[in-house]
Amino acid sequence: MTAVFITGASSGLGRALAWRYACAGATLGLVARRGEALRELADSLPGEHRCYALDVRDRTALHAAAEDFLAANGGRVDVVIASAGISAGTLTEHVEDFEVFKAIVDTNLLATVATFEPFIGAMKRARSGRLVGIASVAGIRGLPGAGAYSSSKAAVIAYCESLRLEMAPVGVRVVTIAPGYIRTAMTEKNPYSMPFLMDANAFAARAQVAIERGTSYTVIPWQMGVVARLMRLLPNWVYDLAARGAPRKPRVGQR
Repeated sequence: MTAVFITGASSGLGRALAWRYACAGATLGLVARRGEALRELADSLPGEHRCYALDVRDRTALHAAAEDFLAANGGRVDVVIASAGISAGTLTEHVEDFEVFKAIVDTNLLATVATFEPFIGAMKRARSGRLVGIASVAGIRGLPGAGAYSSSKAAVIAYCESLRLEMAPVGVRVVTIAPGYIRTAMTEKNPYSMPFLMDANAFAARAQVAIERGTSYTVIPWQMGVVARLMRLLPNWVYDLAARGAPRKPRVGQR
C-alpha cells in the first residue's frame, strides 16, 4: 500500500491530490492549519488516514508529524507532496508588505524544504520515493505586484532542481509541478481573467501521472506550458512591454 504525505491538504490542490491518492488505496498523512476541515476531509475519504493540524512554517511541528507518519508506516514513505502555499499582492514601496512577503516565502519555499527534510533518510535507505514540489507558472518570470509569490515559486523550481540532482544517485525522484490557473479558493479571488482555467480534480489526475512517472518538471495544463516556454524565450524588453500593465493580485486589505 502506498504511503503519501501531503501538506496543504484541507483545500485546493492538496485536497484534490488527497482525494486522488485515497481513491487509489493510499494511506495518507494529511497536513493543514485548519484541524476541523482536515478531519472532515479524512472522514470523507476511503481508508484510514492520519491528520496533523499545524502551520507548515512551524518546522518542529512539521518534523514531528513526519516522524509520526513514518513510524505508523514502518519507516516507509512513497510520495511526499509539499502543496501548502499562500499568495497575495505585494509592493516593495509599502514597508508594511514586508511581513506579507516573509510569510509567503516562509510558506511556499522554506516549508517545502522543511517538509522534505525528515523523509529523505527513509527514501535514501529504500532507494525509492518521490519528493514533489508544487511551484507555479508565476515562477517562470516576475509578475508586477507579485514579487513575493513569483520569487517564492521561482525559488521552489530552482530548489527542486538542485535537490533532483542530489537525489538522483540514490534512486529518489524529485518532481516539480508548475500549475497554471487552477480553480481553487486561492484563484477565485483573482480580479482578472484566467486563461486555460482548470478544475482542481482534473489537475490532480494529471499531476498523479507525472508523479508516478517521476517526471522532473511539468506545467499543468499543457497550454500554460506552451505559454511558459514562450515567456522564457522573450527578451527582457519584449517581456517588459507585454507584462508591465498586467492585472495584479490585490494586496492584503484590498480585497
